[in-house]
Amino acid sequence: MKMTIKSFALASALALSLATVHAQTAPTTPLLSTVEQTLATGPTGTRYGLLVTTLDGETLVSIAPDQRFIPASNTKMFTTAIAYAELPLLQQTAKGAGVRLETAADGKVDVVLHGRGDAVLSSADDCKTDCLQTLADAVAAKTRHVRNIVGDDSWFPDERWSPGMSWNNIQSRYGTGISALTLDDNELVVKVTPGANGAAASIQASGYYEIESRVVTVAGKEEAIEAFRMPNSRILRLTGTIGAEAAPMTLRYGIDDPAHYAAWRLSELLRARGVRIDGGIAARHRPLTTADDPKTRDGAPVALPAEPAMLAELPAPSLAENMIRINKESQNLHTELMLRRVSRASGSGSIADGQAVMRKVMGEAGLPATSYFFADGSGMSSWISRQPWSMAWRETLPIAGRDGTLQNRFKGTLLEGKLFAKTGSLNASRAVSGYLVTRSGKTLIFSALANDIPDELDSQATAAVDRALVAIAEAL
Repeated sequence: MKMTIKSFALASALALSLATVHAQTAPTTPLLSTVEQTLATGPTGTRYGLLVTTLDGETLVSIAPDQRFIPASNTKMFTTAIAYAELPLLQQTAKGAGVRLETAADGKVDVVLHGRGDAVLSSADDCKTDCLQTLADAVAAKTRHVRNIVGDDSWFPDERWSPGMSWNNIQSRYGTGISALTLDDNELVVKVTPGANGAAASIQASGYYEIESRVVTVAGKEEAIEAFRMPNSRILRLTGTIGAEAAPMTLRYGIDDPAHYAAWRLSELLRARGVRIDGGIAARHRPLTTADDPKTRDGAPVALPAEPAMLAELPAPSLAENMIRINKESQNLHTELMLRRVSRASGSGSIADGQAVMRKVMGEAGLPATSYFFADGSGMSSWISRQPWSMAWRETLPIAGRDGTLQNRFKGTLLEGKLFAKTGSLNASRAVSGYLVTRSGKTLIFSALANDIPDELDSQATAAVDRALVAIAEAL
């Protein structure tokens, strides 16, 4: 199943409007009629919103600008934009993961692994940079005998899921827990290999989850595997079938307590280095309190826990490179972490503090607090085009027919290589917003959203939107 969940808290809190502050509804024109007729070829019952403007905010095409739409992963455009706006501050506070030894009153030593919101910490066998193995080496060089291994993600308050997250999405990789101590994208990798016809499939995984598999090999090449795991459970049940002629599959599932998983993985690396571990695996969280809400603080400074000295720590990874992955791949977890890193630079690292920064930046862009706008001509995007980092931000967006989530769209059309936009996908909703270059060479800003799409007809709705955008580019 391929789906994109709402990438962070604002997506569930805001049904973003396509209406703009300055732009008025465009008058009926032959182009508008053509666009409306093109969209009408999509699934019956689908509700469309479309706004196309110049870089200066002049409205060229406008359909349902005052209706409210679910933007899905188009929300990531806001996150990366405010991160660029706050980038100097973020770069000053950015840190990588660290590890220290903590001596208890009885003289026994615990290893504490600290996360600082790093999205790309890895323990892969082929890891080259930002590797957990580097921290394991530092511990092994200092001591050969420890008690407990603790994962500490108190850099952010404990908000592992955004408001509105559906519980049944939690087991998927798209619903994995959000933590300041993130490792391997907080995903558990399971490899499934077919056996002989009628035999059980072979299951290979790290061992962090207990896997109860009832996957049976059948004739053919098709697979039909379903997974079930209760929230906060480490028992993953797999059922279904896989074809005897199918290639081995790699499946990925969410991890509810990433700090605990990171500590468990560190313990595996330490044992491989000959370190004796007498105790267990634990996680250390910072509970969310009213102090993490800027409204409750009412302007008072945030009181954050002091950071102890580290035995070893990793350098902070590039925030700008991470933004490319967020927008090109529509990476949900990294978006959540980017919002919280923005929040931690000026607040507590909470979702509420991130929303406060969002409101501040939107205010600077001239948007009223009562209505937020998605990549439209007189709102966020035209403001972005006037910022010194506008081109760097635009380069993080997928390119039509070339890469990211637009790699297979607009091929063979006028817009191949000339449309730069963020896509969005959610139940019964599709969106695409960004920039396009017309036949005459003009760069325009657009936002196109389709909501209320009938079941299993999303590809038809997407195709109708694509045809409409091509018609606009050819006419202008």
